[in-house]
Amino acid sequence: MTNPALATLLQQPHGRLDMLPYAALLDLSFEKVDGELQLVMPFDETLIGSPGRLHGGAISGLLELAGLLTVIAAQPAGETLPRVRPVTVTVDFMREGACVETRAAASITKLGRRVVNVHAQAWQGSRDKPTAAAHINFVLDWPEQAAPRP
Repeated sequence: MTNPALATLLQQPHGRLDMLPYAALLDLSFEKVDGELQLVMPFDETLIGSPGRLHGGAISGLLELAGLLTVIAAQPAGETLPRVRPVTVTVDFMREGACVETRAAASITKLGRRVVNVHAQAWQGSRDKPTAAAHINFVLDWPEQAAPRP
């Protein structure tokens, strides 16, 4: 199941995501900007792929985590949380990732009882010029007694 401490953390206006190992590796933090959850990935030398470029795997991981955390944050507060599993992650790279801070945010396009569809975007500097975008499908595994009613 989803860690309730993570859901509680995401209710804060900002914070670090060190309780998730891959988020800790990427040194991710989050902040809410006009009510939107945005992930912040500072640049680090360990994130370089080709010389002078941010590694595509780091960008993809950032997008997937933005989608996952947006789904968790959308669950009703105080209720049992489902296990959230990604089924498909499709990333479109639009620009080279520069060696600077990268931000990402996601929006839910369909929130069903079992399936959630999400669109995520990553950008550097101007949000109008995304570095990459992702379409992600998640499956929600609810504990039997906590499954939402139709």
